[in-house]
Amino acid sequence: MVRQPKRTVKIGNVTIGGNEPIAVQTMLNVPIQDVQGNVEQAKRVAKAGCQIVRVTVPTPADAAVVAAIKEAVDIPVVADIHFDYRAALAAVDAGADKIRINPGNIGSDDRVKAVADACNAKNIPIRIGVNGGSLEKHILAKYGAPVPEAMVESALYHVQLLEKHDFDNIVISIKSSNVPRMMAAYRMLSAKTDYPLHVGVTEAGGNRMGLIKSGMGIGGLLMEGIGDTLRVSLTDEPENEVLAGYDILRAVGYAVAGPEIISCPTCGRTQYPMMEIAREVEERLRADGFKKPLKIAIMGCIVNGPGEASDADIGIAGGKDEALLFIRGQRVRMLKDHIVDQLIDEIYKL
Repeated sequence: MVRQPKRTVKIGNVTIGGNEPIAVQTMLNVPIQDVQGNVEQAKRVAKAGCQIVRVTVPTPADAAVVAAIKEAVDIPVVADIHFDYRAALAAVDAGADKIRINPGNIGSDDRVKAVADACNAKNIPIRIGVNGGSLEKHILAKYGAPVPEAMVESALYHVQLLEKHDFDNIVISIKSSNVPRMMAAYRMLSAKTDYPLHVGVTEAGGNRMGLIKSGMGIGGLLMEGIGDTLRVSLTDEPENEVLAGYDILRAVGYAVAGPEIISCPTCGRTQYPMMEIAREVEERLRADGFKKPLKIAIMGCIVNGPGEASDADIGIAGGKDEALLFIRGQRVRMLKDHIVDQLIDEIYKL
């Protein structure tokens, strides 16, 4: 695929846009009053590989959570602001690496200027986050529904509010829970601006529908070269959003640190506990922090397994209470008893 070129934006120690790697984000969901709980969750998502973490800052006093998280992790922290411009200013003072705000929501032009000036002074970018479910009344009245054209007009309206104050350190997102509408909006916006784009399907759902919609929407746009950073929005723990984000990047074809587990859907020929083995291998490697980019195959039977997974670096194919170990297409030996332990040992030898 060919990336659609966008200008680069530096968010703390992460740069997005241009030819930079696509960054995976998540958002903390611990109640904002629980500062230590947010800190602990930030540590967990950082361990899971999160590259940019967002936290809500509804009031100026809540900016204290930004400072606390910054002390605990070394990934950029984004302060999510909705209506109170003073919360944005407090977050800047607390060390936020990016502000997520829609300038049209915070009141008079002097308030917009105050936030723009504060961010300009510290080279802090602003993400304009358009959501199909909360468009401005005048734009919604014009189009009658949150169609892609309305979402793009909303995004560019907010961009203009910042640009008039000489602020152009901007990232844009333009999300919807409707996948075709979201994809059309991003395509349209990408053709109109060179600001980097944060892509995602908002309110996607839980681990079933949420993953399907995000895989289609985010993955589809990435295949078209659209997207510089992403978040998989799930009704789930944020660590799982991070893991899903990397899975989407891997499925699209981007190089991602860590192993890729491929496995067959099983059939009546399967004679060993393949599903349990595949799950245990993935969980153990993840818990170990294994980062080699190996393709690991867990296949159901010796009949088709080795051939269907011939491009894997290492894998097993099951027999009756045993498994054939194959490495880069070559049959090595049969594994009996403690199959997972033996396979893990062989993986670490590669």
